[in-house]
Amino acid sequence: MHAHLLTIGDEILIGQIIDTNTAWMSRTLNQAGIAVNGKSSVGDTREAILGGVAHAAAAADVVIMTGGLGPTKDDITKKTLAELFGSEMAFHEATHQRIAGYFEKINRPLPPAMRDQATLPLKAIILVNKVGTAPGMWFEADGKVYISLPGVPFEMEYLMEQEVIPRLRTHFQVRPIAHRTLLTVGEGESNIAKRIEAFEDALPPHIKLAYLPALGQVRLRLSATWPGVLVADAQEKLEAELDQYRDQLAAQIPEWLYGFEDDSLERVVGRLLLAQNKQLGTAESCTGGYIAHLITSVPGASNYFQGAAVTYSNTQKMKVLGVQAETLDAHGAVSEATVREMATGALEALGADVTLAISGIAGPDGGSAEKPVGTVWIAVADRNRCVAFKTVFGRDRMKNIQLSATWALNTLRKFLLDSL
Repeated sequence: MHAHLLTIGDEILIGQIIDTNTAWMSRTLNQAGIAVNGKSSVGDTREAILGGVAHAAAAADVVIMTGGLGPTKDDITKKTLAELFGSEMAFHEATHQRIAGYFEKINRPLPPAMRDQATLPLKAIILVNKVGTAPGMWFEADGKVYISLPGVPFEMEYLMEQEVIPRLRTHFQVRPIAHRTLLTVGEGESNIAKRIEAFEDALPPHIKLAYLPALGQVRLRLSATWPGVLVADAQEKLEAELDQYRDQLAAQIPEWLYGFEDDSLERVVGRLLLAQNKQLGTAESCTGGYIAHLITSVPGASNYFQGAAVTYSNTQKMKVLGVQAETLDAHGAVSEATVREMATGALEALGADVTLAISGIAGPDGGSAEKPVGTVWIAVADRNRCVAFKTVFGRDRMKNIQLSATWALNTLRKFLLDSL
């Protein structure tokens, strides 16, 4: 079976709101064995909604819509769907009572518009929304299923998990799907593809490999669909088979592989620090605290992160980290000598066991023939050694900052693994 996702709302079409709903829905549906074969967005008009639903239904077994279920005049999804399915509208007492209870719980008066919110198409199966006011709706027509959900993300997610997925699994015979994701850093997809070409060519027809590049990283996703007659333990067998292929692939790219599934470099580094009982400190110039932000975005980072010294100016490099004026005069802020002194100085300044230091030219201005925009020096130090590396990125400031953080965290990871 296939599903098509349809977002409804002018705010998405004009770019006022970024559509995160369909990304979450696609992942959730795929994990449940339901393939998404299309996504589209339409505005808040009767004609647009009817056209969008017709387009989606022509190519899918299930149409899942989000948006346009609120109590205001621009929320016309409910009435349009009632027209589409030839359904009268009627007051739904159970929904009204639930909404009234919700407002009582938050100690607010029940708005009169909530009566309209509880007026629903008679032909709809009502999907109870226990985290908001707008209920979801489930329609069936000509062998297809049409589902309408609120656009508020946490309400949509609740209904998908509690109502939609269980009902779809009962309604359709869902063929098992499995995924395994390998996370790599420090090498481009073309070189990775060349390394694993024989592995990829030998994959059976029901297993596919996808390359998903990002800044400085490439995710390798293995996807498998059960190829034969459905059996009771099909999902378990498919998962076990895919585990074997994941392990084979991992063995071919050990120097680039850092994790699996939804991991991140900052989480991996955090686990290494915990395992080695080490405290980390960062000394940042061109990244302006972005590395510290990534590290502290991981729950529990206080167990291994001492803090950050964001020493953007030369004065602060000298004052906070003890970088020598002679070093800055002779080599400049973006140099191996300076970044080494930043890293070793941070050991004392931050009371850390290991430090990560970075200095560079983020751009788009400030470069020279000797040190072009995108030049970045990275150093990692502990009480016994200090290593430093230079890399050169492009001219885009934000990309340079993000790439610098990725390279720096990977350098730290390798240092902790003693693989530099």
